[in-house]
Amino acid sequence: MAHKISDECISCGACVPECPVEAISEGDDKYKIDPDVCTDCGACVEVCPTEAISAE
Repeated sequence: MAHKISDECISCGACVPECPVEAISEGDDKYKIDPDVCTDCGACVEVCPTEAISAE
């Protein structure tokens, strides 16, 4: 199950360098996680300052 980023995202980009498979990219109004690439490791969850990332 992939993680997803909610509307609480402030587009700070802290999660991007933490993703070991480069599944996170900048979207139109917030960052997004590609569910086909995400390995559900949770590294991004730990660094999100707004707790906008959670498991689907």
